[in-house]
Amino acid sequence: MTYETRTRAKIGVLVPYSNTNLEPDMMLMRAPDTTVHFQRLGGYDVDEIPGSGQMAGLGVSDISHDLRMISGVRPDVVLYGCTSATLTHGPGFDEKLAQDIEAGSGALSFTAAGALVDAIKALGATKVGFSSPYLGEINTQAMDFLAQNQIATVKCADVGRELGNYGQGELTPEEVFDLACQADHPQAQAIVLSCTDMRAVEAVERIEAHLGKPVVTSNQAMMFCLMRALGLPRHDALPGRLFDRL
Repeated sequence: MTYETRTRAKIGVLVPYSNTNLEPDMMLMRAPDTTVHFQRLGGYDVDEIPGSGQMAGLGVSDISHDLRMISGVRPDVVLYGCTSATLTHGPGFDEKLAQDIEAGSGALSFTAAGALVDAIKALGATKVGFSSPYLGEINTQAMDFLAQNQIATVKCADVGRELGNYGQGELTPEEVFDLACQADHPQAQAIVLSCTDMRAVEAVERIEAHLGKPVVTSNQAMMFCLMRALGLPRHDALPGRLFDRL
């Protein structure tokens, strides 16, 4: 039997406690000889529809305990794994949270929302189609978040119904594919799929083949940013054109 060294990098991930897809996505994409470690976040009511107010509340919740817990593995990088929790507050808040996580963990840090922006810019895209399982208000805030980073949304698509915290994660890759296609537009240079609990990573290559455009998802973007920052090499389990930019 051949064993990995597990010495290349340790990746810490802060994940909302009802999220069931961020962990498998990170394990699917992780580079050989790296390890991934998770700490679950509270700070929201799992039985409520995850609207703007609830997600903004998650963004400002106290994560000092969670940082102490994840710091126990001595991570090289810590990811903040909820996109809407910071984009509802804007780019300044998002950047400050990443800085606070770095100070509290002693590791590099990337937020899901910030990673989306970095990944879109790495592709050289300035106009995107945007889709998510969010309520309309969060989509508006997401488009504003992108606009403040000089990225225009030329079309926005949502699922057309309210999804609870578990409903977002229960969308199938086929449903995510359909949602991405609804967000396409002749001017869109890339398709953005926002939400760390949406099974978008599994649909990336099919979407790109069908639309002929690169796709950026929240989880894929975080993996791209950490790999670029740590100098990790590309490997076969990484989905999409984004990783050509490593």
